[in-house]
Amino acid sequence: MRDLLVEERVGTVVEVGLGYGSSALAIGEALLRSGSPGPRHVVIDPFQHSAYEGVGWELLCSAGLDGVVELVREPSQRFLARLADAGFVADAAFVDGSHLFHNVFVDLHFLGEIVRPGGVVVLDDVWWPSVAAAVAYFESHLGWVPLADALPGGTADPVSGRPRMGAYRLPDARPVPDFKAFRPFC
Repeated sequence: MRDLLVEERVGTVVEVGLGYGSSALAIGEALLRSGSPGPRHVVIDPFQHSAYEGVGWELLCSAGLDGVVELVREPSQRFLARLADAGFVADAAFVDGSHLFHNVFVDLHFLGEIVRPGGVVVLDDVWWPSVAAAVAYFESHLGWVPLADALPGGTADPVSGRPRMGAYRLPDARPVPDFKAFRPFC
Protein backbone atom coordinates (compact mmCIF):
# COMPACT_ATOMS: atom_id res chain seq x y z
CA MET A 1 0.00 0.00 0.00
CA ARG A 2 2.87 2.35 0.81
CA ASP A 3 4.24 2.09 -2.74
CA LEU A 4 0.83 2.75 -4.27
CA LEU A 5 0.34 5.87 -2.15
CA VAL A 6 3.85 7.15 -2.96
CA GLU A 7 3.11 6.61 -6.66
CA GLU A 8 -0.14 8.55 -6.22
CA ARG A 9 1.82 11.43 -4.59
CA VAL A 10 -0.65 11.66 -1.73
CA GLY A 11 -0.67 14.66 0.57
CA THR A 12 -3.79 13.86 2.58
CA VAL A 13 -5.10 10.42 3.53
CA VAL A 14 -8.12 9.35 5.58
CA GLU A 15 -7.88 6.02 7.38
CA VAL A 16 -10.80 4.18 8.99
CA GLY A 17 -9.59 1.86 11.76
CA LEU A 18 -6.19 2.16 13.42
CA GLY A 19 -5.92 -1.06 15.43
CA TYR A 20 -2.26 -1.81 16.10
CA GLY A 21 -1.06 0.83 13.62
CA SER A 22 0.80 -1.16 10.97
CA SER A 23 -1.15 0.29 8.04
CA ALA A 24 -0.93 3.77 9.54
CA LEU A 25 2.87 3.47 9.63
CA ALA A 26 2.90 2.58 5.92
CA ILE A 27 0.59 5.50 5.15
CA GLY A 28 2.73 7.85 7.24
CA GLU A 29 5.85 6.79 5.37
CA ALA A 30 4.08 7.30 2.03
CA LEU A 31 2.97 10.78 3.07
CA LEU A 32 6.52 11.75 4.06
CA ARG A 33 8.06 10.24 0.90
CA SER A 34 5.56 12.01 -1.36
CA GLY A 35 7.08 15.37 -0.53
CA SER A 36 3.82 17.17 0.18
CA PRO A 37 4.48 20.48 1.97
CA GLY A 38 1.76 19.75 4.55
CA PRO A 39 1.12 16.01 4.81
CA ARG A 40 -2.02 15.11 6.72
CA HIS A 41 -3.30 11.74 7.91
CA VAL A 42 -6.74 11.63 9.55
CA VAL A 43 -7.26 8.34 11.39
CA ILE A 44 -10.72 7.46 12.68
CA ASP A 45 -10.99 4.79 15.36
CA PRO A 46 -13.47 4.98 18.25
CA PHE A 47 -11.98 1.85 19.82
CA GLN A 48 -8.29 2.78 19.77
CA HIS A 49 -8.05 3.35 23.51
CA SER A 50 -10.72 0.88 24.66
CA ALA A 51 -10.11 -2.23 22.53
CA TYR A 52 -6.47 -1.61 21.56
CA GLU A 53 -5.25 0.18 24.70
CA GLY A 54 -3.81 2.99 22.55
CA VAL A 55 -1.11 0.75 21.07
CA GLY A 56 -1.55 2.00 17.49
CA TRP A 57 -1.52 5.66 18.53
CA GLU A 58 1.58 5.13 20.72
CA LEU A 59 3.35 3.47 17.79
CA LEU A 60 2.61 6.44 15.51
CA CYS A 61 3.83 8.90 18.15
CA SER A 62 7.01 6.92 18.79
CA ALA A 63 7.66 6.96 15.03
CA GLY A 64 7.48 10.77 15.10
CA LEU A 65 4.24 10.94 13.12
CA ASP A 66 2.15 12.72 15.76
CA GLY A 67 2.67 16.01 13.89
CA VAL A 68 1.15 14.50 10.73
CA VAL A 69 -1.53 12.21 12.16
CA GLU A 70 -4.79 13.27 13.79
CA LEU A 71 -6.69 10.62 15.75
CA VAL A 72 -10.47 10.93 15.79
CA ARG A 73 -12.13 8.73 18.41
CA GLU A 74 -15.70 8.52 17.15
CA PRO A 75 -17.58 6.32 14.66
CA SER A 76 -16.44 6.87 11.08
CA GLN A 77 -20.02 6.91 9.79
CA ARG A 78 -20.64 10.10 11.76
CA PHE A 79 -17.28 11.81 11.38
CA LEU A 80 -16.93 11.20 7.62
CA ALA A 81 -20.32 12.86 7.10
CA ARG A 82 -19.05 15.99 8.87
CA LEU A 83 -15.81 15.95 6.86
CA ALA A 84 -17.82 15.77 3.64
CA ASP A 85 -20.11 18.60 4.78
CA ALA A 86 -17.04 20.72 5.57
CA GLY A 87 -15.66 20.20 2.04
CA PHE A 88 -12.63 18.22 3.25
CA VAL A 89 -10.63 16.68 0.38
CA ALA A 90 -8.23 13.74 0.57
CA ASP A 91 -6.07 12.15 -2.10
CA ALA A 92 -6.69 8.62 -0.85
CA ALA A 93 -8.34 6.56 1.86
CA PHE A 94 -7.73 3.26 3.58
CA VAL A 95 -10.66 1.37 5.11
CA ASP A 96 -10.23 -1.33 7.75
CA GLY A 97 -12.90 -0.44 10.30
CA SER A 98 -16.26 -2.07 10.85
CA HIS A 99 -16.94 -5.05 8.64
CA LEU A 100 -20.72 -4.74 8.90
CA PHE A 101 -22.19 -4.15 5.44
CA HIS A 102 -24.12 -1.02 6.35
CA ASN A 103 -21.13 0.59 8.07
CA VAL A 104 -18.77 -0.20 5.18
CA PHE A 105 -21.36 1.11 2.72
CA VAL A 106 -21.76 4.40 4.61
CA ASP A 107 -17.98 4.80 4.93
CA LEU A 108 -17.55 4.28 1.18
CA HIS A 109 -20.39 6.65 0.38
CA PHE A 110 -18.78 9.51 2.29
CA LEU A 111 -15.27 8.64 1.14
CA GLY A 112 -16.61 8.89 -2.41
CA GLU A 113 -17.40 12.52 -1.60
CA ILE A 114 -14.16 13.19 0.29
CA VAL A 115 -11.53 11.50 -1.88
CA ARG A 116 -10.73 13.69 -4.87
CA PRO A 117 -11.93 12.62 -8.31
CA GLY A 118 -9.39 10.17 -9.70
CA GLY A 119 -8.14 9.38 -6.18
CA VAL A 120 -7.75 5.94 -4.65
CA VAL A 121 -9.60 4.01 -1.95
CA VAL A 122 -7.91 0.90 -0.53
CA LEU A 123 -9.87 -1.63 1.53
CA ASP A 124 -8.73 -4.46 3.72
CA ASP A 125 -10.68 -7.70 3.99
CA VAL A 126 -12.43 -7.40 0.62
CA TRP A 127 -12.82 -11.17 0.69
CA TRP A 128 -15.41 -10.84 3.49
CA PRO A 129 -18.89 -11.06 1.91
CA SER A 130 -20.10 -7.92 3.72
CA VAL A 131 -17.17 -5.81 2.50
CA ALA A 132 -17.26 -7.31 -1.00
CA ALA A 133 -20.99 -6.55 -1.32
CA ALA A 134 -20.51 -2.91 -0.33
CA VAL A 135 -17.64 -2.48 -2.79
CA ALA A 136 -19.67 -4.17 -5.54
CA TYR A 137 -22.23 -1.37 -5.40
CA PHE A 138 -19.59 1.32 -5.89
CA GLU A 139 -18.04 -0.60 -8.79
CA SER A 140 -21.31 -1.28 -10.59
CA HIS A 141 -23.15 1.99 -9.92
CA LEU A 142 -20.55 4.67 -9.29
CA GLY A 143 -17.70 3.71 -11.59
CA TRP A 144 -15.06 2.72 -9.04
CA VAL A 145 -12.43 0.75 -10.97
CA PRO A 146 -10.43 -2.04 -9.31
CA LEU A 147 -6.68 -1.59 -9.66
CA ALA A 148 -5.78 -5.22 -10.18
CA ASP A 149 -1.99 -4.88 -9.95
CA ALA A 150 -1.83 -2.07 -7.38
CA LEU A 151 -0.99 -4.25 -4.38
CA PRO A 152 1.47 -6.92 -5.57
CA GLY A 153 2.52 -9.49 -3.03
CA GLY A 154 -0.39 -8.77 -0.68
CA THR A 155 -1.75 -11.38 1.67
CA ALA A 156 -4.62 -13.69 0.77
CA ASP A 157 -7.45 -15.40 2.60
CA PRO A 158 -6.02 -18.76 3.67
CA VAL A 159 -9.19 -20.67 2.71
CA SER A 160 -10.23 -19.12 -0.63
CA GLY A 161 -6.88 -17.73 -1.74
CA ARG A 162 -8.56 -14.43 -2.66
CA PRO A 163 -6.57 -11.25 -1.98
CA ARG A 164 -7.31 -9.59 1.37
CA MET A 165 -6.89 -6.04 0.08
CA GLY A 166 -8.33 -4.21 -2.89
CA ALA A 167 -7.55 -0.81 -4.39
CA TYR A 168 -10.08 1.20 -6.39
CA ARG A 169 -9.70 4.28 -8.59
CA LEU A 170 -12.52 6.78 -8.31
CA PRO A 171 -13.84 8.23 -11.57
CA ASP A 172 -12.67 11.67 -12.70
CA ALA A 173 -16.23 12.94 -12.50
CA ARG A 174 -18.60 11.92 -9.73
CA PRO A 175 -21.50 10.11 -11.38
CA VAL A 176 -25.06 10.65 -10.27
CA PRO A 177 -26.84 7.32 -10.61
CA ASP A 178 -30.36 7.19 -11.98
CA PHE A 179 -32.65 5.45 -9.48
CA LYS A 180 -34.70 4.06 -12.37
CA ALA A 181 -31.63 2.28 -13.73
CA PHE A 182 -30.80 0.58 -10.43
CA ARG A 183 -29.71 -3.03 -10.85
CA PRO A 184 -28.62 -5.74 -8.41
CA PHE A 185 -24.93 -5.54 -7.62
CA CYS A 186 -24.10 -8.74 -5.78
